[in-house]
Amino acid sequence: MIELKSVAYSYGGDAILEDVSVSLAPGSFHFLTGPSGAGKSTFLKLCYMELTPTAGRIEVFGKPAAAMARDEIARARRRMGIVHQDCQFIDHLSVADNVALPLEVAGQDVATEADNLADLLAWVGLGDRARARPPELSGGERQRAALARAVIMSPDIVLADEPTGNVDWDMSLRILRLLAELNRMGKSVLIATHDLALIRSAKSLVAARVLRIDDRGVQLAGADL
Repeated sequence: MIELKSVAYSYGGDAILEDVSVSLAPGSFHFLTGPSGAGKSTFLKLCYMELTPTAGRIEVFGKPAAAMARDEIARARRRMGIVHQDCQFIDHLSVADNVALPLEVAGQDVATEADNLADLLAWVGLGDRARARPPELSGGERQRAALARAVIMSPDIVLADEPTGNVDWDMSLRILRLLAELNRMGKSVLIATHDLALIRSAKSLVAARVLRIDDRGVQLAGADL
């Protein structure tokens, strides 16, 4: 689904990632961990083609990313659900309208998706907050709204950057359960997180593999997590 082959990335000549080879297969569930500044967000941005590697090759849905035209990249991203760490919303729009924005961008009729939108908001526990504005939401509600927006287009893979970084433990587990449920529905999931307790808690929910960034490389972590 997404494959990195001997990929490297540098900021201003300083290497962040080097010789990274990772394959994210259909239906897989991965955690990506490592200390702050190790390159977790950079890895995700390479996966959804916001960044171009300084070396190596990335294939997305079977096509070399370097050979994709702008419209091909846009189509590929519609098959990805991206949960950003900062959860940016348009504050004057309601939660429902914010979640529905990807449908508008894709040129779909939002009105015909009203029932699906309502079901999705109920699934993330925001059915009664559909008309609220983003500034009225708690941190956990914002994260769940971001997840709903990321999956409104029924993506093949969900890439989440620290989705539980700004919420309490109970809400972290709730978000984790939602992501595990998506995986059981056949979606691939990659979660970047520094929270090892969250990773340990996932063992009872999903068969996840753990990738660890260490010394600019990415390795499969052992069972000691």
